[in-house]
Amino acid sequence: SPFLLRREKRDVAPELPARIEVTQLVALGPSEQALYDAAVSDLRMRLAQRRELDLDRIALLAEITRLRQLACHPRLVLADWPHASSKLRHLLDTLAELLPRGHRALLFSQFVGHLQLVQQALASRGHTCLYLDGSTPERQRAQLVERWQSGEGSLFLISLKAGGTGLHLPGADYVFHLDPWWNPAAEDQASDRAHRIGQHRPVTIVRLLAQGTVEEQVAALHVEKRELAQALLQETGALSWDTRELAAYLGLL
Repeated sequence: SPFLLRREKRDVAPELPARIEVTQLVALGPSEQALYDAAVSDLRMRLAQRRELDLDRIALLAEITRLRQLACHPRLVLADWPHASSKLRHLLDTLAELLPRGHRALLFSQFVGHLQLVQQALASRGHTCLYLDGSTPERQRAQLVERWQSGEGSLFLISLKAGGTGLHLPGADYVFHLDPWWNPAAEDQASDRAHRIGQHRPVTIVRLLAQGTVEEQVAALHVEKRELAQALLQETGALSWDTRELAAYLGLL
């Protein structure tokens, strides 16, 4: 078996301030809950009608993604949705308490459409935000980082995949994950854009989860993956090839 040498961040950079993680459950409004429950019932009914156990994985993943979008903001699925988003309202209320105290925050979402809805809502309240997603050119990315680190703005909206690596943003002391991603390591990498060398303030990581939705199940999967990773890497430092392949498949390595 290969030998694995592992060093944690606290061993490499013990001078870093505290990293605090908070999970906030957001109850959906009645209209949102009814829409979400109807989508779940429809999906279960269609799955029950399938005779074969080998379901179309791509189609099933698309349906689960649709549920996750409904949990974020119904307008991601229904463009003419007339009601507000409970999660967005909760985010705006939280930021209204933090920003006057001088805090600065990174906001991550895997859905670009979700970030754009958040950006529009923030603009309607008079907040100016920096914005970065996968379509942002490399040169402009560097300029955005420089502007942020020079103190411009209090909010930086970033798509999870575009901002998971390569960004040095210790100017923020809050990180919001607006929706959970399957791989907790990807979220940790995004959070570490703020919690890295150069950071002098404690960093608070806030995960927003729509209560009673698939987002809670994804968060529970995070716990299982983290526990598995800890069990694999603890004490011996040795990893069998079979276990290593399993860990790589789960996105832990």
